[in-house]
Amino acid sequence: MLLIGLTGGIGSGKTAVSDRFAALGVPIIDTDQLSRELVAPGEPALGEIRADFGPEILTDTGELDRPALRRRVFADPAARRRLEAILHPRIREAMLARVRSLNAPYVILVIPLLLETGQQDLVDRILVVDTSPEAQRARVRQRDGLEDDQIDQMLAAQIDRNTRLAAADDLIRNDADLHTLDHAVARLHAKYLALSASS
Repeated sequence: MLLIGLTGGIGSGKTAVSDRFAALGVPIIDTDQLSRELVAPGEPALGEIRADFGPEILTDTGELDRPALRRRVFADPAARRRLEAILHPRIREAMLARVRSLNAPYVILVIPLLLETGQQDLVDRILVVDTSPEAQRARVRQRDGLEDDQIDQMLAAQIDRNTRLAAADDLIRNDADLHTLDHAVARLHAKYLALSASS
């Protein structure tokens, strides 16, 4: 089974791309979704995060206050590293367990921090979703309602655009209309099916 690592900067449109692969019947394993499952109430990771960051990062109902935690970790690189040490090994383990349970020509692993976390060894090909920095900012501002300084912190925590582009085996430029995006995904779907059949 071919493992495709889908990555891209914040606001580049990774979800729009993975949703289109899913519509074609391709299994999608999204590490952001795994992360949300791992910090659900009662999960060991949530207990570790609470012990490290204090009860103020929980809501009144005992759930993780994601915006509060995000503000903390993007303002403090050391705090971000502590959070990553709690979550990343668990996310990797859960992701690989799901891969083992699948039977398909190929699977898309959505790993926003694929390059930052040095997980290139997990995948056969790297698919980068790219868009302009201006479009990234506009999308994140609209989607998350963040201020410019918060967006700056999030962008600074990610690998730079040129390094990401240089690592790409495949590239989708997500700065045109949805019809163009559909065509780009369909083209890669055919390519990955052919690569899987020949491997």
